[in-house]
Amino acid sequence: MPAVSNSSSRALNAILPLVASGQPYEAHQKARTFASRYSKSGQYDTAIDVLFQSARELLKVGQQGSGTDLTQFLLEVYESKGEAVNDESRGRLTQLIALTGSSGSWRKTIIDRSISWSARHSDCPAGDQDLHHYVGELLYKDGAFDAAEPHFLASGKRDSARSLANMMVEWSAAGGALGIFGLRGTLPYLQNGNIVGARTFISQFIAQSISSRPGLLSPLQTSPLPVTSTSEITHTTEPVLNFCQLAVLTCQRANGEKNKVIRESWVRLCGTYQAKGGVLATKEVRMVLQEIATLYFAIPPPRTQPDNPLGAMISSMLGGGAPGGGAPPRRMLSPAVSGPSAPGLD
Repeated sequence: MPAVSNSSSRALNAILPLVASGQPYEAHQKARTFASRYSKSGQYDTAIDVLFQSARELLKVGQQGSGTDLTQFLLEVYESKGEAVNDESRGRLTQLIALTGSSGSWRKTIIDRSISWSARHSDCPAGDQDLHHYVGELLYKDGAFDAAEPHFLASGKRDSARSLANMMVEWSAAGGALGIFGLRGTLPYLQNGNIVGARTFISQFIAQSISSRPGLLSPLQTSPLPVTSTSEITHTTEPVLNFCQLAVLTCQRANGEKNKVIRESWVRLCGTYQAKGGVLATKEVRMVLQEIATLYFAIPPPRTQPDNPLGAMISSMLGGGAPGGGAPPRRMLSPAVSGPSAPGLD
């Protein structure tokens, strides 16, 4: 039987033997009763210990429904207490997620609730980076690539970018254009302002792809081509992957509207590759690239309606924005070439 703290020992000594003796329903009900009592009296840590240990033992014997219910109750107590995300609070959840198993929707329920809690009680509005990384790795190992993908992207850590790249290489082996899998990792990281993630992803993706498909390496340039003292390009036979590498390097040198040379480089880069057609010329990818253009180079998006010079002039004279409230302010940033990572990013 697991070790119990003095404050929760009375409750757990009444609950855990029921699990061991094949009475999961009774154990579940007692756990809820004790935890509710402790929580209402402000003894949050005791309630947390009771719920965690009870849920863990129930999950170990295959009682996914009861274990998931107690885990959700645990998260409610986290909220009531205002529990911050740390190694201990996250560790309880990762243990329970691992024990839940992949069958049914129980694990997804716990994951979704855990991520939501971590988003409210950490510095990362998308959810705790380490929690996202753990979930991504777990789903990746289970072969649930489509479910793991958003967690690796939301994590933004270097390790997540590497794992995402390895997963995308495996995924591409089942069919589909290699360049599309490269875009799926590179562009979202750039959209999130995560240059490090984008660079780590595309470097790992190309290295692993060449390892399994030697013909991907261009015969015109068989060794990496240095671009700066810390950056290089691997010339491949897949134009989209070449574009991804150049896009990351260009964004890395961006400085909003101040660096006109780099702004023009971005416009030429996109124009050159989009002129060839293919996935980069599709409407969806064009929209993403336009967002990146605004974010890094302060290039305004194309107008969606005819100009109204008179309305704009009147609005300007009155000190207001565009007529009718105007468009929302554009999101822009200016990542440093070798400076610190953006807040919340590894």
